[in-house]
Amino acid sequence: MANIKSAKKRILTAQRNYERNVAFKSSIKTAVKKVLVLAQAKEKDTEAIKSALSEAYQLCDKAVSKGILHKNTASRKKSRLTIAVNKLMA
Repeated sequence: MANIKSAKKRILTAQRNYERNVAFKSSIKTAVKKVLVLAQAKEKDTEAIKSALSEAYQLCDKAVSKGILHKNTASRKKSRLTIAVNKLMA
């Protein structure tokens, strides 16, 4: 455990940031999973898929703006998701 006051503060800040980042990444994974489940369904609702895909894109972009994800990581996730959806829709 840290003895210096500023080091103690940094530990608290790092823990808070870690928890926020983990929660945000989890929400991105959930959004991606939701898109894939909708795309794999027997009866495909294209409007629902488009809206879920848009939500996943927004979460990725927001994570980049907040510094949670690197821009290339978000771009890769969006690209792979789009490819998977197009494959399932065909």
